[in-house]
Amino acid sequence: MPSPFPGMDPYLEGWLWPTIHSQLISEYARALAPLVAPRYTAFTSESVLIDEVEEADLRNRYRAIPDVSVERVREASVQYSAGAAAGMPIRVETLLADPHRQLSIEIRSVGERRLVTALELLSPANKRGSGRLQYLAKRDRLLSADVNLIEIDLLRSGERIPSKQPLPAAPYFVFRYCAGDGLAMDVWPIQLASPLPTVGVPLSAGEQHVPVDLQLALSTVYDALRYDLAIDYAEPPPVQLTAEETAFANRRLSAAFGRTVAE
Repeated sequence: MPSPFPGMDPYLEGWLWPTIHSQLISEYARALAPLVAPRYTAFTSESVLIDEVEEADLRNRYRAIPDVSVERVREASVQYSAGAAAGMPIRVETLLADPHRQLSIEIRSVGERRLVTALELLSPANKRGSGRLQYLAKRDRLLSADVNLIEIDLLRSGERIPSKQPLPAAPYFVFRYCAGDGLAMDVWPIQLASPLPTVGVPLSAGEQHVPVDLQLALSTVYDALRYDLAIDYAEPPPVQLTAEETAFANRRLSAAFGRTVAE
């Protein structure tokens, strides 16, 4: 059955996010490819970030599937004995950093393979710690090279991309930078009660933007892969909602299932 939410489903912001991320990126590429052909191609591209996982994430590791983000190994509890022999080593656990493999979309010109537009769907690794610093460095390189950039942020946790003016209060955002616009960006703030927007994706100067329907992509992925079977809507969502969002979520869940979620 479809998601009970008209836009982003907050239940997807937890352990299901890695699968949603990869599926959405692929769906965006499939939607864009016929619109940019024959002058351009729209392929997925993989990069690697080193992520720092917060303690809250470790406490919530109940999923059975491997996560694409980096998990921090818990340090073993060690009892230090006052009577330990001098010069004898103690044993502790080290920290292991695994790579976070991040998919994005690159729109390139046919023939010369010039990068025209990049589309990023942000993950937790892009929004915290050293992974965020790596992502911002990549972002700076793209903007300095006059590459168009679309950034889709469907996660309320972590830091937003830097902006000179304060962003409006919203759980989700889309940011669009068009080459030649200086430092100006177009920003779509998205509320929980709103469908995701259709965003025009810029190509080369003077060419018309091509549309990507973000809500259609999310609904297609959700329905085709039956995410409703993986989500227990009787449980609270994995993220903190505002009082207004909780009331809205309860109305949607009551209409869909005849029940509300525990706060």
